[in-house]
Amino acid sequence: MRLTDQRLPLIFLEAHNIQNRNKGLGVFNFELLKALSATNTDFRLMANMSDRSLMTHFDSPLMLFHKYYGLHRKPLFRIRKRADIWHSLNQNTKIEPYHDLNYVLTIHDVIGLNGKGELRLLEKIKRAKAITYISKFVQQETHQAFEIPSGVMESVIYNGNPISSLLGTSSYQAIEAAKSPFLYAIGDFQERKNFHSLIQMMRINKDFNLIISGQNKSDYALKIKNLIENYNLKDRVFLTGIVSEQGKQYYMSHASAFLFPSTEEGFGLPIIEAMHFGKPVFLSTATCIPEIGGQDAYYFENFDPEHMHDKLMEGLHHFSQNEEEMEQKMKERASLFSWKKAAKEYLNVYQNVISGV
Repeated sequence: MRLTDQRLPLIFLEAHNIQNRNKGLGVFNFELLKALSATNTDFRLMANMSDRSLMTHFDSPLMLFHKYYGLHRKPLFRIRKRADIWHSLNQNTKIEPYHDLNYVLTIHDVIGLNGKGELRLLEKIKRAKAITYISKFVQQETHQAFEIPSGVMESVIYNGNPISSLLGTSSYQAIEAAKSPFLYAIGDFQERKNFHSLIQMMRINKDFNLIISGQNKSDYALKIKNLIENYNLKDRVFLTGIVSEQGKQYYMSHASAFLFPSTEEGFGLPIIEAMHFGKPVFLSTATCIPEIGGQDAYYFENFDPEHMHDKLMEGLHHFSQNEEEMEQKMKERASLFSWKKAAKEYLNVYQNVISGV
């Protein structure tokens, strides 16, 4: 680092969730830090994480490493690093600064907060100089659940598209079911992902296989496996478990459609990933999902299996009749969500906090 760089304001990025890039928060941390390192010229950025090797992805002399330890969760061992701004990259983190610093908070959702989680978030909101939200829906939900102090700077900064580069997929060993026309879904196996509605729909739909990727060791995953067994769908519904980035791109680019029936989301990154490949996306109308999907996505108005089947077949017919136009619309929608744009907006927040705007 140049001597003159030492005079630049220091932004401490609480990013320890970056370790798990199979989850939304891990993706958010990684992609935002990567974009910040490529865009920033005005600040020193210090990333709090456990794995120093990740720094190889952030090619900038202004990106610094701070070692994360689990003990930092406890008040006595809070991080004592002096910084011009502390940025909590998600609302659930238990890692807080020891000192009273300018505090920026990013809220991803307020879904399912329990008593302790609600109190923790309330304390963050009280100390925040600025709050950013990943969707307008999240901002609205936060305002309904909490009183935001006057004077707090607020902004909505959309996430970018996690697919920053296309990987070659010709060498990827996909499961046998992908050799036939298939529908694709991805996500952690949690009740709110609503994968069971897809299993029920597949009792009616005989035209496609269904492939679902994601961590499937939970109680909800067992429920899904039992439904597949009970409905005799083992030859048409397949669970891959967690897939690599190459695998995800393979399935998204080869699927006939992407399905996302989730009932609770703060953003919904897989939606724009599928749109990036020009694929028709079939979504629920819940929470922020229409805000991200836009007017050219297809929507399930309820989760009745026959309704979902009819919406799917009608949408696929419409897409095939207007394929070139609809592919372009999907890709254009995905292009609206850029990590470079997001990084510039976060850097602007930092500047406003420091200057007291």
